[in-house]
Amino acid sequence: MKKKLLVMLLGITMIFSLSLMTACGGGSGEAEEAKSDDPAAECAALIDAIYVQEYTDDTYAQCEAAKKAWDALTDEQKEQVEGEFADPDYFGRDTGDASKDDPLNQDEIGENELLVVSFGTSFNESRAEDIGGIEKALQEANPDWSVRRAFTAQIIINHVYARDGEKIDNVDQALQRAVDNGVKNLVVQPTHLMHGAEYDELISALDGYKDKFDSVKVAEPLLGTVGEDATVINADKEAVAKAVVAEAVKAGGFDSLDAAAADGTAFVFMGHGTSHEASISYDQMQEQMKQLGYKNVFIGTVEGNPEDTAFPAVKKAVEDAGYTKVILRPLMVVAGDHANNDMAGDEEGAWYYGFVNGGEFEVEGADKPVDTGAGLGADNVSSQIEGLGRIADIQKIYIAHTAEAMAQ
Repeated sequence: MKKKLLVMLLGITMIFSLSLMTACGGGSGEAEEAKSDDPAAECAALIDAIYVQEYTDDTYAQCEAAKKAWDALTDEQKEQVEGEFADPDYFGRDTGDASKDDPLNQDEIGENELLVVSFGTSFNESRAEDIGGIEKALQEANPDWSVRRAFTAQIIINHVYARDGEKIDNVDQALQRAVDNGVKNLVVQPTHLMHGAEYDELISALDGYKDKFDSVKVAEPLLGTVGEDATVINADKEAVAKAVVAEAVKAGGFDSLDAAAADGTAFVFMGHGTSHEASISYDQMQEQMKQLGYKNVFIGTVEGNPEDTAFPAVKKAVEDAGYTKVILRPLMVVAGDHANNDMAGDEEGAWYYGFVNGGEFEVEGADKPVDTGAGLGADNVSSQIEGLGRIADIQKIYIAHTAEAMAQ
């Protein structure tokens, strides 16, 4: 907590310094004196200051200051940016064309609004294809409603604005926009996978606005209700299982899942994982795969929560079942940071690296690394970096959930 406070104070100080430099003029002696001896460290402090979940009246100015500091660096200095959260990829990584994304923060909403709430992603292509894919499908299915967007992750909102200048509403901003535009009927469709912590926070935020609309209805997340244990599976989980496996098989170049199994290929779907009680949803998805006869499909999570979804457990399950090839794919709405780095990354700690090379793997909460044995080799492991949101049959599930909420 002390470290985060220090970072925030440093960020505020840097903003003041940059303002002073601007006021003094680029070529003046005063401006030269105001410059830091370590501009890369200044930039890192400014990035760390906006890597926070809290929104304030100064947030946009802080984002702009961080980008200004980055743009002023030489290529060599940009490689030296390193902070608690800051690194050269914060501004430097190419994640696609941000102009292809529509933040859906327009006014003139009308009386009926369909607010699509997502965790969010700073990966531009995934934001447009995965989140945008769901939003467009919902708008097409509900032409009499204005579809608007909100993200629950302020850290991501800040990143996108600082890097690309794209403003995305957080939940409070989106709800206030609806109030200011005279919306009477509000339907909220979360794109979250389950009734987890993010969903709970959304419901809490809505509580403060319910009396400002004639009606407020909340649709189910993708996997629907949680269920008491791993054997309690609903129709939503079955539909999701069929949709994601069909898409993975097609992208893998196989005629069927059985053909992939005959080739010795297993599909590993990596979710996020959660300490929330809804974590049972991942075990339910594995049970659903089993009930569908998908013997070469395995469910894992980045956080390894539940424990049987941690990488060492999943790798062992794949190998014990006799499969010698693996195709990795995210069980996440967006193919963002987790999909690109934790799943498909070619560095120690990533699942792709782990399947290829084997060896020790750090497990969250474990006292020491777990030895996962030999690797499968680079020729036998591949990744499909595509989120759930771009799959047409997944979009249809969200459409159905929205329709059910509207009918209540």
